[in-house]
Amino acid sequence: MNAQNLVESTLNPDVAVLNAVCAAGEPWVGEVKKGQTFRIVDLEGNQAVDTLFYNAHDAAERYSAADTISRQHQLYLTTGSRLYSNLGNVMLVITADTCGRHDTVGGACAAESNTTRYTLDKYPMHSCRDNFLHALAHDPVCDRLGMSKRDIPANINFFMNVPVTETGKLQFADGVSAPGKYVEMRAEMDVVVLISNCPQLNNPCNAYNPTPVRLLVWN
Repeated sequence: MNAQNLVESTLNPDVAVLNAVCAAGEPWVGEVKKGQTFRIVDLEGNQAVDTLFYNAHDAAERYSAADTISRQHQLYLTTGSRLYSNLGNVMLVITADTCGRHDTVGGACAAESNTTRYTLDKYPMHSCRDNFLHALAHDPVCDRLGMSKRDIPANINFFMNVPVTETGKLQFADGVSAPGKYVEMRAEMDVVVLISNCPQLNNPCNAYNPTPVRLLVWN
């Protein structure tokens, strides 16, 4: 984490056009228009926020981890990072960040990964993939776009700390966030935001204690 990437926002929450809370362990779907600014606030610290972005007019265009990493030669996101789509278009640009580092490679927890990483009795535990599937099946925005489980690509893990070792292995480590830390991004196209506010209880990505996050949008 580089101190020069820590940039505070000048936007006032009192004039946000959206100010909502996503409960601990729950999904959230919203739309952010081109030119609007979207902020995610880690209310209590060390909460992982698994996030996907889609073109609001055609969900076949969506956030691409591969394009985002390869075009910028960076594994981690922070101020100035561009979030690219699978068509090579910039979807959002991070304009402020008080955490300084966000994961692009750790992926979303799922029943299958929980049993592989931990034990077989973890299979019934709630997971981020469950949240994504629930939102895709029940949210009217996802229904309008005809989305289903085939539309779940690799996601961003905002606030999550996943160091990569010299041998290319991933480590799920204690978070680098803290209460009130936030990341803010400007939409470069109309986007649908799909969030799983991670319910993970087995690794330190959220200090073994899922907590709520605040979501704000400004014109």
